[in-house]
Order: sequence, then C-alpha cells, then structure tokens
Amino acid sequence: MLIVKNIDYEYQTLAIVADKNCLWNLLFTSSNFTSSRINPDSWNLYTLLNCSKKVGYMEDYLISCLSDAEHDAFRFPIDDEKFSTVDMLPVSCQPIKTISVPRLYPFNLNLLSAPQLTKNNISEKLGTYISYGYYGEGWDGLNLVWYVPGCIDCERSGNNCGYRDNNSSETLCLPPPHKGSKRQHVIIVSSIGTLLLLTSLVITIKVYCSWKSKRKLDLENEIKVEKFLEKYKYLKPTRYSYADLKRMTGQFKENLGQGGYGCVYKGMLANGTLAAVKILKSFDIDGEEFINEVSTMGKIHHVNVVRLLGFCADRLKRALIYEFMPHESLEKYIFSKSSSGYILGWEKLQNIAIGVARGIEYLHQGCDQRILHFDIKPHNILLDQNFNPKISDFGLAKLCSKGQSAVSMTNARGTMGYIAPEVFSRNFGNVSYKSDVYSYGMLLLEMVSGRKNNNTADNTSQVYFPEWIYKRLCQEEDMGLELQTDEDANIAKKLTIVALWCIQWYPMDRPPMGSVVQMLEGSMENLTIPSNPFISSLSANKDTKNSSITNLSAIPE
Repeated sequence: MLIVKNIDYEYQTLAIVADKNCLWNLLFTSSNFTSSRINPDSWNLYTLLNCSKKVGYMEDYLISCLSDAEHDAFRFPIDDEKFSTVDMLPVSCQPIKTISVPRLYPFNLNLLSAPQLTKNNISEKLGTYISYGYYGEGWDGLNLVWYVPGCIDCERSGNNCGYRDNNSSETLCLPPPHKGSKRQHVIIVSSIGTLLLLTSLVITIKVYCSWKSKRKLDLENEIKVEKFLEKYKYLKPTRYSYADLKRMTGQFKENLGQGGYGCVYKGMLANGTLAAVKILKSFDIDGEEFINEVSTMGKIHHVNVVRLLGFCADRLKRALIYEFMPHESLEKYIFSKSSSGYILGWEKLQNIAIGVARGIEYLHQGCDQRILHFDIKPHNILLDQNFNPKISDFGLAKLCSKGQSAVSMTNARGTMGYIAPEVFSRNFGNVSYKSDVYSYGMLLLEMVSGRKNNNTADNTSQVYFPEWIYKRLCQEEDMGLELQTDEDANIAKKLTIVALWCIQWYPMDRPPMGSVVQMLEGSMENLTIPSNPFISSLSANKDTKNSSITNLSAIPE
C-alpha cells in the first residue's frame, strides 16, 4: 500500500511513502523513471536479483515485497565495491532487471495524510521520480514529479504551458510576457501613482490656503462689524445673543419662510411683542449689508417702513429681528391670488401703492440723510394685519446727502427686472434716488397686471410686457385686466399711467416720489399718458416728454 503525503500542483511534485522496501517494487516494475531534471552524476545503477533463500550477507538489500516462499529479491548496487561485478554475486542469484536510481536524499514527510494510491495508478499518472529515502522505522519515502502531457517541448522552447481552464485537460503553449511590456506597465502604474499623489497634495494645499484665507476674511469681517457696533451700542435697536434668539423662537420652532439670505422664524420678545427673526445663513464678506441694515433701519421711524427691533452679531452668527408682519409679503397676493385665499381689490391695491410711495418718499426726503433702497420689489413689501404696506430689507441701501445728485457705485445692485438702466450703464444718466423710482414703477406694473414684468402677454410673441401695456393704453384697448366697476377701471388706468412715468429710461424724465404720491392721490383729470418710455420709440416721442408733470406742484428733491 502506498500513501500520498503531499501534492504540490505548482511544482508538479508528489510525496508518497510505503512499507520499507515496497518502493523498490514500484521502481523495478515501472518503465518510465527517467528525468532530464536530475544531474546524471547523481544517479546510481541497481540490478534486480532473484536469489534462493538464505543469502545472509545481502539482507540489507532484500526487497520483501518482491520475495516469496522459495526466492528472495535483492537490489544489487553496481557501484558498490562489494558487488562491483556480476561474478561476485552468489551462484544462486540471477539478474532480472537493471535500473537507474537517484541517490538518496533525506526529506521531511511530516505532512498531512493524503489519499492512498496503488502502485498501478501511480505508475499511470507519474513520470519521473526525484529522490527517495528512508523515513522512520519501517517506512520508505519517494518524491515524484509529473509532466503535463504535451508541455515538455513547450517548456523546453522557453514558453509557458498550462491547461486551457480548470475543467479541461487540453493544454496551451503561450509565449512568456514581454519584458519590455512588463517594464512599460510598471512605468505607467508608477506614473499614475505619482500623478495621483501630486494631485492630492495640490488639492490639500489649495483647500488649506482657501480655509486660511476665508478664516482671515472672517476675522477681519468680525472686527469690522464689532467696531461699528461699539459706536452704535448707545442707540436702538437692541443687540441680542444667539442664545437669546433660541429662547425667543422656541429653538427656531416656527419657520415663516426662507431664501438665499437664510431663514425667517416667528418669535416673541420678553415684553410679549411678536417678531420675525431672520437668521442670516450667508452674508457678504466684508459685512457691509449687515451694517447697512442695522445702521439704516435703526434710524427709520415711519408707518410704511418695517421696524427693526433688534439684531444679533454673536461672532459669525448674525440675525435681524423685525416687527412681525402677519400677512407676509405683497408677492404672495399679486402673483398667486387663487392660492392665497384672499384677493386684493383695486382700492386696496391703490392704498398699498400709495403707502409704498410714501415710504420711499420718506427714505428720500424725511431722514437726515437720503436713503437709497436699491431693491424695491414685491418680495420686500410686507403687509401688516390691516394690509398696510411696509418696506423691508435694506441690505443694499446706500446713504447720501440730500444735495447729492449722483451716487458712486462700483457694481450694479438690485434684482433683475427692477434695476434701473443707469445702474447698468451710465449712458442713461447718473445713479441717484431716481433709480428707486424706476423700481417702484416696475412694482406698480406687476400690481396692476398680476404678472412678473419679464413675462410676455398673450398672443404677443416676444413683446416686452411694459411696452405692450403702453401701446394698449395709448390705443385705449382692453389690457386684459379683471375689472368689475368703472372705479376699478379708473384705478387700474391711474396706476398704469403712474407706472409708465416712473419707468422712463432717462432718470431726468422720471418724477420724484413726492410727485408720484400726488399723482396717486389726485384725480385722473390731472394725468396724461407719458412719452413712450422705451428706446425703440424715444426719438419719435421727444416732443411730448414731461407734458403732465408740469401741472403738478414742485417738490424739492
């Protein structure tokens, strides 16, 4: 019986053991034990002898597996001095077969047991043995190597040989990988790794520099705001901490709305006054808008301007606290009447228009310094419990003296659709308080039409809506408005005419807000349609400019 102790498929070797001397049975009965892998000098020649019993001096060479009751089998080492010639053999011995056997080398068989093989199936599967030796009392060991059929010539030619797949006995002979390709592959992998490392390093440095720069700007911003607040601390409104904001809003429980600036929450001051707390999630780098809002609104006390009750500047946590406006902004009612649950009538719209005009007039004429809002639009007109309008959001405001006819600006400010032409290009004139008049005119047109001023009218292709409504008004055609009575029609026409006066392209052609209030509060008999306010018709209407403003009393600007 033969026992497989170890199989190495990588090197194609097999270690087997058997009872002592039984391996010689395998050696002498197999006909395929030659090898090109073993040095010929390490081989010994052995002859199989069949002798009669009781040949005592040859017991060390006895092959018990091949012996029987009448004869003993011996392995005769031809290179042994005692048996250098056949003549020295006992007379009772006859040579049977001569084989080449490698010299004995010790190897360790202390391995896990493996499946048992018989002499026959080993002879069928194995080609060349490598070495064998004696392992322990009564055991012989043998290391064998086998060849994959058809691979000998392939490997001798320097190619790689192997099976097509794990379940196939078909072999393939493939050329070895090109050394240049391997070197090129290593170079490519190394280059990619180096590039990724450098990219990561550059990104890390840029992120760090960006963070450091932002941190520096934040500190400068904080210092600037604190210097302003130090000078402002003896004036109203009140300064609150961020912890105070949490308490007055119930941990920011009720959200009233949100936008690019941040979120607005409903709160209550210690004296029971309801407030709207606007948490500034994002603000300009130098803190100018926050300072504008606090410094400007802290000086304003007018029924048509929202009151700033307090503010928070707790390091980079900033907030503005306004009086609470239960009906939110005008935008909610003029652009989505069906969903608001409340439809503003024409009389209420006229009152709102007059209230906003009075608020802007106060900003331009009622304060020690003229305040230019630069962001008049429906979203910034808040409505109290009686739908009285109040102007809000002074983040873009600028202060100037009342005698100053122009304001210097480094870039345009405001919201697209409401920005006056001269804010974009000085070809139309200087930036002044007349820029707010233009924005107010656009606000009036939206109040009348119920649509944003950048929308087109039905069946008018790409016609600009203010120009479309101007042509309809001049031709006394239906403007597509919802009018129930003649009074509604008069109010709609009055608001439209005033709006067209306010959106004249050149600032000098627009009336001041005091005159606008007079036009809104007066009768239709004192109003005439202005010249075409659009560039395409300016040259044809120069002779009709300012024809109705001359009938109004002069108001100092």
